[in-house]
Amino acid sequence: MKNKATPDDFHLGKLIKQELARQGRTATWLAKQVNCTPENLYKVFNQQWITMPLLYKISDALDYDFFKRCSEHFEEQRRK
Repeated sequence: MKNKATPDDFHLGKLIKQELARQGRTATWLAKQVNCTPENLYKVFNQQWITMPLLYKISDALDYDFFKRCSEHFEEQRRK
């Protein structure tokens, strides 16, 4: 029987924070790019899942396909 992907297996907020650090950018910079406050962005870092429109904005700002990472995780879980 296959193990189904669960929200606990994946954490978008942590991935976003890691990619931001990898690029050497600040939360303040990203907050400006996605039109929110740094405080709200720090809340995003603590969320496992975020809305698609916000994820799209963040993906665009960082030029990184977080949707692909979600799909890859899902496919990995389906193969288990």
